[in-house]
Amino acid sequence: MEAIKRKKLRERIIENIFLLCACVAVISLLAITFFVFYNGLAPFVSNSYSLWSFLTGVEWRPGSNMYGIFYMIVGSVLATFGAILIGVPVAILTAVFIAEMAGSRAGKVIRFAVELLAGIPSVLYGVFGLGIIVPYVLKISPMAQGESLLATVFVLAIMILPTVVSISETSLSAVPKEYREGSYALGASKIQTIFRVVLPAAKSGIMTGVILGIGRAIGETMAVMLVCGNPIAGIPTSLFSQIRPLTTNIALEMGYASGVHQELLYSTGVVLFVFIMIINFAVNRIVKTKVGN
Repeated sequence: MEAIKRKKLRERIIENIFLLCACVAVISLLAITFFVFYNGLAPFVSNSYSLWSFLTGVEWRPGSNMYGIFYMIVGSVLATFGAILIGVPVAILTAVFIAEMAGSRAGKVIRFAVELLAGIPSVLYGVFGLGIIVPYVLKISPMAQGESLLATVFVLAIMILPTVVSISETSLSAVPKEYREGSYALGASKIQTIFRVVLPAAKSGIMTGVILGIGRAIGETMAVMLVCGNPIAGIPTSLFSQIRPLTTNIALEMGYASGVHQELLYSTGVVLFVFIMIINFAVNRIVKTKVGN
């Protein structure tokens, strides 16, 4: 009896340790959310600045008490959309090659390269973009600078590859082999089987990778800061226009901001937070609808 009691006590202690570890993640999320929203909503609650002017303004001039982030929102959306448009197809086709077509040796080499790409620090992506992509953009740009929306898109497209490739490849590998065998038995070719059977069967996991890729793209700061240009005003009108994403705005000025300026930087974080939540919710709804059908 004594041994059984000790065993139950150990199990209870271990369960509580697991619960504590699980609570750390939840508490961290709640703490971050409360901190950002408490500070970010303060300037609008106290009427020290207009919410409408903040969300619709196209100039960010703290010295003139002008804090408009609409052009930053547009820049963030365009950069993220462009990165997904370029990066996702490349990532999915790479995952298909690794999971369905490459031999074991080639697959290991490519998988290792993808994993290595994921381990590169963000700032090095920015340095690569500044040293390689920006000069090439400058050669074809009608403007006098290479830092632009186009350079940002290319850097982000490269950065989201490891996330989307890894998750997509895992999802494709998890599709039961009976699906493939059944398709072959009906006379389908390998390519037909991949695109009509395997990819649809793995679409839930692939969309998860896309969601994480979107989060990586819209939340990236250091790499983007080096190649986007960071103008203080102006909605981008072409691929060669400079942009100032929401993330870089916070990183550039939080170190020396104070008062309303600092509070509105937190407000920028609130907008970014809400924006990511909306994207995740929308994509999850789309995935659930397609899976349900």
